[in-house]
Amino acid sequence: MPGAFDKLDRAIASFMRRYGVIALRWSLAVIFIWFGALKIVGHSPAAGLVMETVGWMPLLSPAQWLIVIGWWEVAIGATFLFRKTLRIAIALLALQMVGTFMPLVMLPGITFQEGRAPWAPTIEGQYIIKNLLIISAALVIGGTVRGVERRRSA
Repeated sequence: MPGAFDKLDRAIASFMRRYGVIALRWSLAVIFIWFGALKIVGHSPAAGLVMETVGWMPLLSPAQWLIVIGWWEVAIGATFLFRKTLRIAIALLALQMVGTFMPLVMLPGITFQEGRAPWAPTIEGQYIIKNLLIISAALVIGGTVRGVERRRSA
């Protein structure tokens, strides 16, 4: 019985190793394209939070910035679809994440429960903080852009 378990465990681990990074790439692509498109067409539940956050930015109105951010997110998603554009995807994502975390600092009254910052986020705060997982996924994917490099013997 232990031999059968070991064989199954190896098969499962092999499957995960083979398809895990691909699943991460495609998951990020779907999430960013979908959520970005929602901003573009005016159906994003995050629109209010985004527009409050970008209200200080010059050149465009908050509604226009929302559309720019939506297209930015679609671009992030599209570049995660192709191995050759992963570096672009990760660069765009890194820039986007700076803005994504801004409400935690700029709008603590919205992102944290009253009198409980920074330990008790609201649903909006949780929505933002979960992006740590997206950053981690991007780090894993970024670790694959050069392929498997052979270690030099010491």
